[in-house]
Amino acid sequence: MVTIRLSRSGAKNHPFYHIVVTDSRSGRDGRYIERLGFFNPLARGNEEKLRLDTDRVEYWKSNGAQPSERVVKLIKDALKAAA
Repeated sequence: MVTIRLSRSGAKNHPFYHIVVTDSRSGRDGRYIERLGFFNPLARGNEEKLRLDTDRVEYWKSNGAQPSERVVKLIKDALKAAA
């Protein structure tokens, strides 16, 4: 099954997440099919907290990709910010 989930990067105690489309059998930070955006939970000031290509998200969801619980919330936030 194809999933849309977070892949962690960044330094110790300073997480940074890429939102990726991946096979559910691959590891959390392993191989992915496509990178859709990023999420920076520690963004300060003018730093961008969330960037997401919503058109590609809809494409993958229409082809059967299942987003994780956290990614569903991030998609809602991205759509709300775009409106």
